[in-house]
Amino acid sequence: MSSLTGPVVIIGAGQSGMAAAHHALQAGLRPIVLEASAQAAGSWPHYYDSLRLFSPARYSSLPGMAFGGDGERYPRRDEVVAYLERYARDLSRLGAEIRTGARVSEVAAAEGGSFAVQVADGEVLEARSVIAATGSFARPHRPALTGQERFTGQILHAAEYRTPEPLADRRVVVVGAGNSAVQIAYELAGHARVTLASRDAVRFVPQRPLGRDVHFWFRVTGFDRLPLRRAGNPPTQPVLDPGRYREALREGRLERRPMFTGLAGDQVEWADGRRERVDAVLLATGYRPDLDYLAPLGALDAGGLPRHAGGLSSTHPGLGYLGLEWQRTPSSNSLRGVGADARHLVRRLAAHLRASRASTRA
Repeated sequence: MSSLTGPVVIIGAGQSGMAAAHHALQAGLRPIVLEASAQAAGSWPHYYDSLRLFSPARYSSLPGMAFGGDGERYPRRDEVVAYLERYARDLSRLGAEIRTGARVSEVAAAEGGSFAVQVADGEVLEARSVIAATGSFARPHRPALTGQERFTGQILHAAEYRTPEPLADRRVVVVGAGNSAVQIAYELAGHARVTLASRDAVRFVPQRPLGRDVHFWFRVTGFDRLPLRRAGNPPTQPVLDPGRYREALREGRLERRPMFTGLAGDQVEWADGRRERVDAVLLATGYRPDLDYLAPLGALDAGGLPRHAGGLSSTHPGLGYLGLEWQRTPSSNSLRGVGADARHLVRRLAAHLRASRASTRA
């Protein structure tokens, strides 16, 4: 079987894996998508219940299938899940092989520059190319908090948060300054006494400046396509505010303070030295790429992050990544931006496969 018709294994069936499979089919490749969970929807079924996209439906489609419905609405989590499942069915109809319940345990080097992909059930797939598209939800970042081992309250990550009811009538500190931190803190504030704690001030951007969603202006100005090399160090993403978040802060329904300095017993110590009893600390502190299965390749650095340039592995030709934050542009790890990254990556991998086949024939 030729390199270009052999299997390209895509690990993860979320938005990144689906976009990769679409472009692999367009390039004449045969994608096999391996998804650890029972649904071809990535991490979306596991996010908190009230989550809405920060971009309108018209800007949130993957390549080849419009989101549908009112283009100005902000789809809920379950709408995204349903959309991704429709997308997966369409890919299957077009020839992509999508396997759920197929957790990859490791990827190792094989002969001739190919890869051996070990599935947890014992199957081993040989692939000329591998695309790691597993996202980061399974690897929440939990920064060490001074005194956390002595804290008698609850410490949980946003990955574990679903609804506010379990924290109702409690004193809660939400740690973070991004969209999820503010959205969760705002929702909790209707049920509990909440403080948003962060090292840096929250940077708000109006959701609809001049009556148009900010993503319209991103398109017009080209911000969403801004190359990383021109953007400098990836900044903290601003919080998109429809108006209610800053209003809640002004009215005192939600409080923001500088990050606390430590935990002890059932208390937090604030930067001004005051101590206060707290029932729970919720970490909305982001995630890290979930790529441990690549450790046998030596493709990761000491911190477990991929060695890559724009999604192409710096250590192994034929290996690529999708869905990394700021992989190529500010929108790389979003529904609206991953399609362009997937097209770029698949084209580069297909060129590598063609070159490999040509050198084998020579």
